[in-house]
Amino acid sequence: MQVKIEESWRQRLQTEFDAPYFEKLTSFVRQEYQQQRIFPPGRLIFNAFNLCPFDKTKVVIIGQDPYHELGQAQGLSFSVPEGVRIPPSLINIYKEIQDDLGIPMNPSGDLTRWAQQGVLLLNATLTVREGHAGSHQGHGWEQFTDAVIRILSKERTGLVFILWGSYAQSKAYMIDQQKHLVLKSVHPSPLSAHRGFFGNHQFSRTNAYLEQQGLTPIQW
Repeated sequence: MQVKIEESWRQRLQTEFDAPYFEKLTSFVRQEYQQQRIFPPGRLIFNAFNLCPFDKTKVVIIGQDPYHELGQAQGLSFSVPEGVRIPPSLINIYKEIQDDLGIPMNPSGDLTRWAQQGVLLLNATLTVREGHAGSHQGHGWEQFTDAVIRILSKERTGLVFILWGSYAQSKAYMIDQQKHLVLKSVHPSPLSAHRGFFGNHQFSRTNAYLEQQGLTPIQW
């Protein structure tokens, strides 16, 4: 199967695209787009990969599901397009960046600038039905995105994996922590951020680690 995705990713993920589960997933997703309002727009399903090629990836931030309201999802975890109201979790992420690095809160919730610097903003599930969080879970996306995490862990060294909340942390077993830095904390959601997200200094720790690898730090 040919999937429109950035070439360095396509080469490494072709066995996934050719697998029976991905054929079934594609059929399900295609039918959903025909019958329902699905997010993100089809051209943005693989946006995270297209903005952040395999060899340019430095940091992986794992989310769960795309935003499920109109105009929010753009194929990047935690990100919304320019001009869209910034979601509460991202506001808390910006607050922690401000406290950690002294960078003023950005007026835009569009994290494309992070992706272009090598931050893979990876949701575990890449599509969702409008108004129904989790509606495309269990159809194969998780198997695909788990493969992405495993390939990055195996073929790259010196990456930072940022795991916020119990769901993201459940992916940690796939990451070789001898080769990579894994940072964990509670989720930045207003429901949990006060229990250890604020003050985790993960953005400065990420940049310090990248500099140790001889890499350019992220301009958060």
